[in-house]
Amino acid sequence: MQAPVNHIIGLTSIVRERLLPVSGNVLVRPNQKVTPNDVIAEARWAREHVLLDVARILNVSPNLADRLIRCKVDDRLAAGVEIAVGKGLFPRSVRTPREGRVVAVGGGQVLMEAGEAKMELRAGIPGTVIEVIASRGAVIQTAGALVQGVWGNGRIDSGLLVNLMEKTDSVLAVGKLDISLRGSILLSGMVKDAESLEAAADLPVRGLILSSIFPSLLQKAREMRYPIMVTDGFGALPMNSAAYKLLSTNAKREVTVNAEVFDRYSGARPEAIIPLPISSDPPAPREVETFAVGLQVRMRRPPHMGMIGSIVALKPGLSTLPSGLRAPAADVKLENNETVLAPLVNLEVVG
Repeated sequence: MQAPVNHIIGLTSIVRERLLPVSGNVLVRPNQKVTPNDVIAEARWAREHVLLDVARILNVSPNLADRLIRCKVDDRLAAGVEIAVGKGLFPRSVRTPREGRVVAVGGGQVLMEAGEAKMELRAGIPGTVIEVIASRGAVIQTAGALVQGVWGNGRIDSGLLVNLMEKTDSVLAVGKLDISLRGSILLSGMVKDAESLEAAADLPVRGLILSSIFPSLLQKAREMRYPIMVTDGFGALPMNSAAYKLLSTNAKREVTVNAEVFDRYSGARPEAIIPLPISSDPPAPREVETFAVGLQVRMRRPPHMGMIGSIVALKPGLSTLPSGLRAPAADVKLENNETVLAPLVNLEVVG
C-alpha cells in the first residue's frame, strides 16, 4: 500500500519550479546562481477589463461602428480620450472612462485593460537555475535540510532562524517578542491569540514556523505580510520531534520559508529549506513510499497524533481496531517505547 510522505530530511537535493501565473519575461539564464530575493521573472497584468460597446452607445450597426472607431489593438490611451464619433448634426462620441491599453477591437466594441500592475517572481531559495521555462519562470536546485508542513498562508521570505521554543509544546507569547528578533524567521511553537501574530508583524519578523495554530486565527494569519508555516495541525498541538530536532539544531542558519498553500493534487506543500554546504549532490527525496517494516512514520490522528514511531510489523489482511472497524494496520513502536496498533490510513512516512 502506498504511503503519504512528509519530508523531514537533514540533507537532500531540492529542486523547485518557480512559475508566473501569467506569461511574462524570464530574467535568468541556465547555470545562474540566485539568492532567495532575486527576481527571476516579471509580468504585467491588468486588474480589470473595460468593455466599451461603441455600436450601442452611438446607436449604429456593428459594421458602421468598426469604421468609426479611431483606436487599434495595443494603443495606450489616457482617460477621456475620444475613440469614436457618430454621424449627424449633433453626433455622439465615445470616450475612455479611464487610462488603459486596448486589447481587442471588433464587432462594434472596444475592450481595454485597466489598472495595470507589475508582478515580480522571486527565486525563493538560494541555488542554481537548472532550467528556464520560456515566458513563465525557472527550475532551481539547491541542497540542504527540508521540513514540510501541513498549512501555509501563501507567502515566502528568508532570514536567520531563531529558536524561541524551549520544548516541543512551547507557546508563542507577546512577551517573547522584542526588537532583537527583527528580520528573523522564528521557530515559535503554538499560537493561541491574534496579538502574537500582530506583535510579530510590528517588529517585523520575516516569518514564523509554528507547531500549530487555532482555527479561529487562520484568517488573521492569511492577512499577515510575512510567511507562516504550520508543521503539525490546528489547535494546541506540540511540534513533532523530528521537525523540532532538525529545526532547532539548525538555529542561527539562513532559512527560507515558502508557506505555499497545501495542494494534494499538485503535491505542493508549505516548507522550510535550510541551505547547507556540500561536497557532492545528496540524493533527492523520494516522493512515493510503500509501507514497510522499519519505516519512520508519524501518527495523523488522535490519541497519538503527531507522535513519531517506526513500523515493527505489518498486519496481514484486515485488523480489528479498538473502534470496532476493520482496516489494514500496522504495529508501530512510538518514541515512548509504547507499541500501538494503527490503521495505515492514519500514518504518514517521515523522511
